[in-house]
Amino acid sequence: MTQARPLTPAYPALKRTYDADFKVDEAYKADLPDLQNGPASLIIGARAPIQHVGISNFRLPIRYQTRDDGVNGGEIVLETSVTGTVSLEADRKGINMSRIMRSFYGHSEHLFSLSVLEAALEDYKSHLDALDARIQMRFSYPMRVDSLRSGLSGWQYYDIALEVIEHKGQRLRVMHVDYVYSSTCPCSLELSEHARETRGRLATPHSQRSVARISLVMEGAEKIWFEDVIDLCRRAVPTETQVMVKREDEQAFAELNAANPIFVEDAVRAFAAQLLADPRIGDFRVIASHQESLHSHDAVSLLTSGATFAQESLDPTTFAALKA
Repeated sequence: MTQARPLTPAYPALKRTYDADFKVDEAYKADLPDLQNGPASLIIGARAPIQHVGISNFRLPIRYQTRDDGVNGGEIVLETSVTGTVSLEADRKGINMSRIMRSFYGHSEHLFSLSVLEAALEDYKSHLDALDARIQMRFSYPMRVDSLRSGLSGWQYYDIALEVIEHKGQRLRVMHVDYVYSSTCPCSLELSEHARETRGRLATPHSQRSVARISLVMEGAEKIWFEDVIDLCRRAVPTETQVMVKREDEQAFAELNAANPIFVEDAVRAFAAQLLADPRIGDFRVIASHQESLHSHDAVSLLTSGATFAQESLDPTTFAALKA
């Protein structure tokens, strides 16, 4: 004879309306479950330390000081994407990630400076009881750029990221700047001239939009402005892409490219020479990608100075992430 199953208890008739009038008191908050601060027995997987855990791409407006506007510099408000992480010891389950945002928001109304960024880092490192911590801020920084000959000007935007990193008691301040330029192939330029001189054939050298990502450690007390790094890039490779262009500007740009043909190897070394000459800059890395118009592939190069950016293995997206 088949044994009858016990009847399943009826599902409780829970209210399905949002209670806008409910107020949370301290006793209620104290009784809320907090799994991330639970015991080590709740850890899933290997009981191993985690180097970075936190939140990425929370956005807010931040005020930055510009180098050139006004006697004492101007201000600009830019949408900024923030990533905040801490280390997590092997015997801890997790972190309360909202504390990172709350710590950063506590400083977000101040005019940006590295000291403000470091104060935010200290706050959430302390709130989360972490040994190491990192903040990265990404934004697109506008600068007004004059045309080569027409007298026009327009806004050029530079992708910039700032990092403050604390690791094993040492603190690093890092800046990343993307610089977009035109690269004319020296070999193609010579071949084009050869066709003209020996066979009377019109030929044009190939050139392409190219991008370099400059990453540098800021050292010493003297400030290095975003504009300083961009000026450094322009000295190294003067063929920056243009914003406002009339015919006379287009002709000037063709002349400028012909005067400055450059292989990708030349580019990273030209940037390196400028970086080495600036005492405010310590370790650095230059990644360049010439996104070829001749080939269906890109020409790439990477140069580092110092231990900060030295690495044997490269992230698979290291060069693919450079968008000119």
